[in-house]
Amino acid sequence: MTQILRKVVTFAEFVAQYPDNTGKRYELHDGVVIKIPQPPGVHEEIVGFLATKITLECSRLNLPYVIAKTALVKPPENESAYSPDVLLLNLPNLVNEPLWKKVSTVTQAATIPLVVEVVSTNWRDDYHKKYADYEEMGIPEYWIVDYAALGGREFIGKPKQPTILVGTLEEGEYQINKFRGNDRIQSLLFPELNLTVQQIFEAGVLL
Repeated sequence: MTQILRKVVTFAEFVAQYPDNTGKRYELHDGVVIKIPQPPGVHEEIVGFLATKITLECSRLNLPYVIAKTALVKPPENESAYSPDVLLLNLPNLVNEPLWKKVSTVTQAATIPLVVEVVSTNWRDDYHKKYADYEEMGIPEYWIVDYAALGGREFIGKPKQPTILVGTLEEGEYQINKFRGNDRIQSLLFPELNLTVQQIFEAGVLL
């Protein structure tokens, strides 16, 4: 279960105090410091698999993108800072990021072509809060990878089933497509990406 460590801190206070040399991950949600629970192994397998496939596709297309390991995403309008499971950065725009050099934090949609969140027990953050903030920031594409079918039925259906949701920004709002089983992921950012939901969910076998 997500643990609240302390209330009402600013972003500046947060980045000055965390990480705290414990190896743990933290996020800031509207001024509240959140310790991110250690995920199960399958979560990390999926994250690693996706990071590898996306990196290879960027290389194939000669795109100036890299995946950041510990960078933060800060919505400009609130005291929050997120550490996505996969954060794709557009390198040329980093010169326009005021927080990048000092605290490796990005705030502009032009820097963030894609964010991927692999759903854990704190699934409401991925489906509600982060969804709203990423959308408001104008991040072009947002994937929610719900391999354990933890999300609400309104998102993944009834009965619940493992699902990947791909949100593509259109006129300031995410248009959501849902993919399951042998469905091939449809991405505007990577239209030639040949990857099925089942391949992603079986990442531990395919790596």
